[in-house]
Amino acid sequence: METAIETKLVKRFLEGDESAFNTIVSIYKYKIYWHARRMLGNHGDADDVTQEVLITIFKKLHTFRFDSSLNTWIYQVTSRRCLNYLKKRKLKSFFSLESDEARSLKKDEDVAAVFESREKLEKLDEVLEQLPPKQREIFILKNFEELNYREIEKITGTTVGALKANYFHALKKVKELMPDE
Repeated sequence: METAIETKLVKRFLEGDESAFNTIVSIYKYKIYWHARRMLGNHGDADDVTQEVLITIFKKLHTFRFDSSLNTWIYQVTSRRCLNYLKKRKLKSFFSLESDEARSLKKDEDVAAVFESREKLEKLDEVLEQLPPKQREIFILKNFEELNYREIEKITGTTVGALKANYFHALKKVKELMPDE
């Protein structure tokens, strides 16, 4: 999306035009969802985070400074929410009384009908879950969102050098863990 259009939409919303926010939502809701889905590994969590992100954007859009694109800002909000969600999930699973068997059944309930190969998607989700959160975030932004290192630097606040190092390690782990075709 062009920055000029983004700027107009944000300004219209800040002037009280809620239809401008509806336009922003219609443009970004699927991008937010799929970024969260890839970061979190399942539909339910991604859906929850998507709702949280949209609420946050609605409440915090007045803090948008136009230093970067709206797209970059929204990815920053989404990435932060996902990383916080992962931390909470890790704590919950640590203190959970639920069995591993019950947790795996819940994962299997999520069906990604959009993808041709459900098995490959599930394997990729498993592999991505094994990456440290920062490496996962960078891998997803680079490969799925097709962002360059400068854009990822703005989203994560990490230097390009550190991003490249994290990406290298993430890519190496993904190649090791993914079955050869």
